[in-house]
Amino acid sequence: MTEGPIRLGTRASLLATTQSQTVADALARVTGRAVDLVPITTDGDRLTGPLAQLGGTGVFVAALRDALLRSECDLVVHSMKDLPTGDVPGLRIGAVPPRAPVRDVLCVRDGATLATLREGAVVGSGSPRRVAQLRRRRPDLDVRGIRGNVDTRLRKVDDGEYDAIVLAEAGLTRIGRTDRIVERFDEESWPTSAGQGALAVEVRTDDPLGAQLDTLTDADAAVTALLERAVLRRLEAGCAAPVGISARVEASDVILLAEVYSLDGARAVRVERAFARAAVTSDAARADAAEAVVAELLDGGAADLADLAGSGR
Repeated sequence: MTEGPIRLGTRASLLATTQSQTVADALARVTGRAVDLVPITTDGDRLTGPLAQLGGTGVFVAALRDALLRSECDLVVHSMKDLPTGDVPGLRIGAVPPRAPVRDVLCVRDGATLATLREGAVVGSGSPRRVAQLRRRRPDLDVRGIRGNVDTRLRKVDDGEYDAIVLAEAGLTRIGRTDRIVERFDEESWPTSAGQGALAVEVRTDDPLGAQLDTLTDADAAVTALLERAVLRRLEAGCAAPVGISARVEASDVILLAEVYSLDGARAVRVERAFARAAVTSDAARADAAEAVVAELLDGGAADLADLAGSGR
């Protein structure tokens, strides 16, 4: 008996379907089966307003997870940075495919860089972290919230509503729009969101398909993105907390950078630590590493700058 196609749930945006198709193609090669995309509309796609007021990035995830739990699809693909850090009974991350560039980038109408934007220039970002980072670098800028898909945001720059916007390099890379990038921010001085540029393939814990997903995992992507998520989980940062967490592989080490900002960007607490790669490959080891990083952040006064529920432990 021939098995039917594997059903892969995805948000319906161009970026989401593009990145989900890369997973579908890889899975088809591994399994020898057809893989069909199942577009799913989430609350984050339907509702307007700042994400922090809508419940954070988790609004892009709930509908996908519900469809997976109801067996309306066999697996789902998330942008890792949108995935809440809490466990969901019956689901697990089955694969972390190769990671796209993790940096934030500046897209500008007139070609200026962040340093050369005119005083009072209007810069769009819907991320509290990016807002704080922008204000930290350029307190004179008029930083305003912005929502919409990548093309919608770029059009608002072209139409003159914004002088510039900050986006993730990963998204522009995946949809072939890197020509719009004017400046790439160095991740060592501008840490991004935990998991940015990484994908998470989620599957039901009892589905035998999960065993085949392991081959889709990229070791560097997994060790960095999952360590970043462990730190975010330990912080229990609220969706409005401006927190940057980035990890990179250097030889046999993983370098973890975490920075917590005040909302106005005036103050920040920064921690950088190196961990032996072999020491952060399990959930338990990552939890221990996260505990050490967060303890140092809190000792530096991070809880005075942002809403960090994890500071009460």
